[in-house]
Amino acid sequence: MAFFGAVNRDIVEDSARTALAAAGSFLIARLLRMPEAYWATISTIIVVQSTLGAAVTISSQRFAGTVLGTASGALLSTFFDSNLAVFAAGVFLLGLVCALLRLGSAYRFSGVTLAITMLVGRKVAPWVAAEHRFIEVSVGILVGLVITAIWPKHLISQIVPKK
Repeated sequence: MAFFGAVNRDIVEDSARTALAAAGSFLIARLLRMPEAYWATISTIIVVQSTLGAAVTISSQRFAGTVLGTASGALLSTFFDSNLAVFAAGVFLLGLVCALLRLGSAYRFSGVTLAITMLVGRKVAPWVAAEHRFIEVSVGILVGLVITAIWPKHLISQIVPKK
């Protein structure tokens, strides 16, 4: 019965808030006819698991990384074959660009977005795939920020009860 002792009202509310936000972002992305609407959901889950101040910070980093990752993925895939060497060079260059622009953890997001844009087989042009990824992630960020602003996360003092 330790499970019931670890679950309190804040955890139930946060779980419901996250589930509703994730489902909502998925539905919005589907309404926009995005082919991989689950990326909106993933972005929303990342954003809503923070307080509003932290959500704004992580969202700006995620947005910057998404812009850089999708743009570089589309460029590299357009002018070069999508192969491991070109991808690795892209990840390296993104690290330098993010450092020069002082974008912090945007590098992590740009690398992930680059990998998704370049390494996942697509039946559409690289720019189309990049545009879809940008829209899907942007919907997720926006929904996450809106939910975090209107239904703030309670400060959960403990996920696992202290002994």
